[in-house]
Amino acid sequence: MPPTPPPETDAEPEFAEIDPTGRYGRYTEVLGKGAFKTVYKAFDQLEGLEVAWNQIKVGDILRNNDDLERLRSEVRLLKTLKHKNIIKFYNSWLDKKNNNINFITEVFTSGTLRQYRIKHKKVDIRALKKWSRQILSGLVYLHGHDPPIIHRDLKCDNIFVNGNQGEVKIGDLGLATILDNARSAHSIIGTPEFMAPELYDEEYNELVDIYAFGMCLLELVTFEYPYCECSNAAQIYKKVSDGERPGSLAKIEDPEVKFFIEKCIAQASQRLSAEELLVDPFLLDVDDERIFYPVQSNTNASDAGGSSNPSANYRTASSVGSRGRTGRNSMTSQ
Repeated sequence: MPPTPPPETDAEPEFAEIDPTGRYGRYTEVLGKGAFKTVYKAFDQLEGLEVAWNQIKVGDILRNNDDLERLRSEVRLLKTLKHKNIIKFYNSWLDKKNNNINFITEVFTSGTLRQYRIKHKKVDIRALKKWSRQILSGLVYLHGHDPPIIHRDLKCDNIFVNGNQGEVKIGDLGLATILDNARSAHSIIGTPEFMAPELYDEEYNELVDIYAFGMCLLELVTFEYPYCECSNAAQIYKKVSDGERPGSLAKIEDPEVKFFIEKCIAQASQRLSAEELLVDPFLLDVDDERIFYPVQSNTNASDAGGSSNPSANYRTASSVGSRGRTGRNSMTSQ
């Protein structure tokens, strides 16, 4: 009698769901979860690729045909985006039965830039500059559309990493528009710690993404969410409205890094564009092999508030947000 073959313990489980075309299958494994969106591991049966299945609960936001047409228009735009520093968008569909919208995108196994930075605490300044150039290149592409595509919720949680190639891509494009339709005219969509002052006034342009990019850099250098000394969104709003900088900015010891971040989070009238920042002297020596020094910040600075533990000040971002109308609002994630 032949021996019984051992069970296949490494086999993938059956699909929990299949898209309408039959091409993509969703597993139950969750790659990420936010207030409005859940990301599942999935598989492209046609190409043999692992992908990300993004599922967004829409509730009652599709109240009429106009809402549906606006959503379809946004999806058509997302499908046209082709840039090496923007997450690839493969397919989407509306599931009316379960009240959700599904997007298939490429997947990055190294996770978000925030997760990656926590994992790899010893990072040379050159790596930080290379990440910055890639993020800015993606923003130049988005902002170069007519009207400009504005992310509105750029943060390290929405930037993804291919760790074995040092590649970063901006993701979560499109959720802002969906959530915008779901909220009242006086509600705000976004992450307060990364929101430019003008976002609260609902009069803004693509430079709000530059402000958020500056806050991303601040987080990457200090391991702290901006304004981590605040306990709620109202306190953050007051500080931002009063022009008060995040406490963690005082912890940065490298004057060049600090000055570059200050350029990004300057008042809107003085803020540089992504295109201008790409040619800033701080980023032009990114390939200079002579440069080798770690990112420096004083995580024990008592005057800035927060913990001396580099990752202790990370917390779940507050969710409030905004409804600007200058430029095209593109997808974000919470």
